[in-house]
Order: sequence, then structure tokens, then C-alpha cells
Amino acid sequence: MKNIKILGPGCVRCRDTEMNVKKALEDLGIEANVSKITDYPQIMEYDIMSTPALVVDEVVKVSGRIPTVNEIKTFLS
Repeated sequence: MKNIKILGPGCVRCRDTEMNVKKALEDLGIEANVSKITDYPQIMEYDIMSTPALVVDEVVKVSGRIPTVNEIKTFLS
């Protein structure tokens, strides 16, 4: 099972990222542990410069923008 983290303060862009992740998971028919990290010290552990960020299995895939549903699907395949 994949572990997915959405890093960010909970802004609209972070929520859009979460919606895209959920849509990608639904389209692929897979389950994953999805968590939102809003604590800045925890976010900084990933060495990113801007949010939102998407982390899949502890690897930062996207930072500073909202990934598309299709892009997320490639990360999960």
C-alpha cells in the first residue's frame, strides 16, 4: 500500500492537491494511506521551498504547484 503525504498549511491549493490525489486513487482503483502534514517543522524535514508538495512513499514528487490527476496516476503506477 502506498503512503501519500500532502505537505502544506491547508490552503486552497493544498485542498486541490488532496482532491486530485483522491480522484487519481479512485480512477486507479487502489487504496493508499493519505495524510496531510501542516506542521511547518515536519514540512521542512522534506527540504522543499514551497507548498503544496506531494510525497509518495517518502519521495517528494511535486513541490510548489498542484499536480494533475494524470500526473499523480503516473506517480502511483
